[in-house]
Amino acid sequence: MRRKLLYVVPLAVLVAVLAASPAGAQEPTATQIVLDNLWVLIAGALVFLMQAGFALVEAGLTRSKNVSNIMAKNLADAVIGAICFFAVGYSIAFASTDTWWGGTSDFFLAHSADPGVLNTPGGLTSTLTPAVSFFFQVVFAATAVTIASGAMAERTRFPAYLVFAGVMTAVIYPVVVHWTWGMGLIADISIGDAVYSDFAGSTIVHMTGGVAALMGAVFLGPRLGRYAKNGPGHAIPGHSIPMAMLGIFILWFGWFGFNAGSELAADLQVPFLALNTFLAGASGAAGAVILIWWRSGVPDVAMAGNGVLAGLVSITAPVGAVEPWAALVIGFVGGLLVVVSVLFFDRIRIDDPVGAVSVHGVCGIWGTLAVGLFARYDDAFLGRENAGLFYGGGIDQFVVQTLLVLIVAIWVATTTAVLFAVLDRTMGLRVEPEEEMQGLDVIEHGGSGYGVDTVAASRVVSRT
Repeated sequence: MRRKLLYVVPLAVLVAVLAASPAGAQEPTATQIVLDNLWVLIAGALVFLMQAGFALVEAGLTRSKNVSNIMAKNLADAVIGAICFFAVGYSIAFASTDTWWGGTSDFFLAHSADPGVLNTPGGLTSTLTPAVSFFFQVVFAATAVTIASGAMAERTRFPAYLVFAGVMTAVIYPVVVHWTWGMGLIADISIGDAVYSDFAGSTIVHMTGGVAALMGAVFLGPRLGRYAKNGPGHAIPGHSIPMAMLGIFILWFGWFGFNAGSELAADLQVPFLALNTFLAGASGAAGAVILIWWRSGVPDVAMAGNGVLAGLVSITAPVGAVEPWAALVIGFVGGLLVVVSVLFFDRIRIDDPVGAVSVHGVCGIWGTLAVGLFARYDDAFLGRENAGLFYGGGIDQFVVQTLLVLIVAIWVATTTAVLFAVLDRTMGLRVEPEEEMQGLDVIEHGGSGYGVDTVAASRVVSRT
């Protein structure tokens, strides 16, 4: 009996999905509505799990004396992100009554409390409840903030970071969403038949976080001892590669929710999105390892992990528009770019402890532009097949994608620069040198992130 259930139950679910899909019915059935809401809710939970992945990657690639601070920042991203996006951010991004910078009619979800079915933000589907729509969007907002945490690691005052997280999720990121998924400024741009496409957020989420990370790193300056006054940089190794790699795998796992969940429906497109996501992550790692191995003579593990993330960020925009072979190419190029970018920022003395600017900023740009080159299918944004330059679509799509990148980059760079300048002049953005040397765990949080016995044992091992 149990064996029969193992086959019958999945088959019944598959039949229900097929029967409720657009091919089987013009109007969404009750089954389709339930399946859509369940899938997007699960996908949102996967994206929320990515917070743990970001925390582990950042902690593993930095020093043990700052691990509590890093965990606290990543927890704050989720806590503050949820509250600020609920109070203000979601309305700016998606409310129907809007200004040029966003909506103002739905603060605290004032007009979205009814648990019944309504149109999803952006008008892409009409089967999600307000609760599911908000949940899926708020975990994206938290992701955009936590990207910057890595570039600002080991030297940022915790109170100043909390203010940054609040402003980012309440205003800066929501305005970007309003202009794009919220059908605002950028969504209104068209050149010929070309309109913007960013399926799951290479620019909207990742480049936004990457540009904020860059501005944070610039305003903070490098960590003490990172660069000699007139000489080359000195590497500051992370304290736990296993922790960082576990974070990479959690992020890779969560990315299936990030990309496939952005379909905003449980349909037969979801496996295709998951396939492209998986292939791009794998080829990103391959590209990064090949280049760093050729350049340095060793297959650097941390760089391989960043290669995975580079491939995933790169495919996030074009995931629904490109063929699997193109996903491999896009991910591979992303892996190459992350190595080149990390080395470049190191050369110009911008200290990014985890490579966040390169992974999310540079590869976010590449993924967005890749739509203009490789787009084969209509991903519900493009409105046409064969939009990419390599499929005879012309240059228009690439130009629109470039405008998307430029507008978002200018907005985020300007607003975060003003924010960091104000924080630096008022409450202080960077800790004092003595505090940085001692570590932020004790100064900012009152105790070490690891037990006294563990710390003592590590010191004994280091002396022997």
